[in-house]
Amino acid sequence: MANEAYWARYESTIDKQIRMAEERGDFADLPGKGKPLSGLDEPYDENWWVRRWVQREGVPSEGLLPTPLQLRKEAERLPETVRDLPTEEAVRAAVGELNRRIAEWVRAPSGPAVPVRKVDAEAIVQGWRAARSPAPRAPVAGATTRRRWWRRK
Repeated sequence: MANEAYWARYESTIDKQIRMAEERGDFADLPGKGKPLSGLDEPYDENWWVRRWVQREGVPSEGLLPTPLQLRKEAERLPETVRDLPTEEAVRAAVGELNRRIAEWVRAPSGPAVPVRKVDAEAIVQGWRAARSPAPRAPVAGATTRRRWWRRK
């Protein structure tokens, strides 16, 4: 008892809160209780917590790339991104937004020095138009043009 009183004088606030929580039973039914810690037999990786966070949260690994590489990947994927947009104005707005972010990065670059160019809006719009235009129909073999009986020429 005297030994406990001695250490009680030196117990920090956090240690006291932990001790009180243990006495209340707050740690009795935690998930994973009695199970071994995962990853103890794996080689040490200083970024283990980042890898687990990315896996647990479902964050795409591209989100960890430096800004210029993210912008370049977005520019590469832009034709697929705008394919389902309903209007040309929406396509131009998407291209304008990406070009704005590229210009913002060029003005104040951070991270590795990777060249990033603005996207050509006209080329993206032409590709969008080409993807949306219906394919020309080939004439059916053997089909003849018939005159309508009510039209006389």
